[in-house]
Amino acid sequence: MSHGDEERRPVPAELRGYLEELVRRVRAVCGTRAVSVLAVGSVALGDYRHGRSDVDVVVVVEPGLPGAALRELAGELAHRRLPCPAAGLELVVYGADFAGRPSGGSGYLLNLNTGPLLTERADRDAAGAEAFWFVIDRSIAHRAGITLWGAPARRVIAEPASADLFAALRAGVREHADGAGHLADNRVLNGCRAVVFCRTGRWVAKRAAARETAAAEPGFRPLLEAAVRSFERPRAEAAALPAAEVRAFLAWAAERVAEAARAAGG
Repeated sequence: MSHGDEERRPVPAELRGYLEELVRRVRAVCGTRAVSVLAVGSVALGDYRHGRSDVDVVVVVEPGLPGAALRELAGELAHRRLPCPAAGLELVVYGADFAGRPSGGSGYLLNLNTGPLLTERADRDAAGAEAFWFVIDRSIAHRAGITLWGAPARRVIAEPASADLFAALRAGVREHADGAGHLADNRVLNGCRAVVFCRTGRWVAKRAAARETAAAEPGFRPLLEAAVRSFERPRAEAAALPAAEVRAFLAWAAERVAEAARAAGG
């Protein structure tokens, strides 16, 4: 696997063989249209937890990759064909023309979810997707993505515009405030990550964001420490955090994001 000079973070040992084979299959299917394969998410931010975290990957291809190749790629990377050692694989394929310009849209060619703890999904219709997940992930990819193969992340993934990024953060906090389909610890830690980004302009790992937030906001410290302890367990053993405290924290986080968006003109 190749890494640019700015990309010194190692890939977790538990994932190396899997990601090497994933890259090989991407290149075999996409051929000369493959541009980059990038690790993002918890791997890029240095907080991958085996048995709890997904492995997040972005693939950039030249425009015009045939739909048949995308279908083949989804099949080759499905858990039944390539067993995922993480909780799941969340892989997004973008055309280089879309990925290389700032956008507030989802814009993917393929959104693949597969793995032992994920519902199988291979979606090629970006029109109906919630864009905020993809906007946040592209910002993380631009700033911290690890190049597994091909062109470096900063060359192929554009940073979203400030207004689009703050809109995505607001939508993300609303999603976690609703709570449907999300573990309580992950809802809280994602809120921490959004707050730290708004305060510092840095993407940091979820547990690090919780520690920073707890140090600055001692009133939330018991909840945040409980969320971190829960996050360090397997998903099946996640703690049931106090629902009222989780809602109060996420309402507070939403206010901080809104304040930062107003200050930035977003």
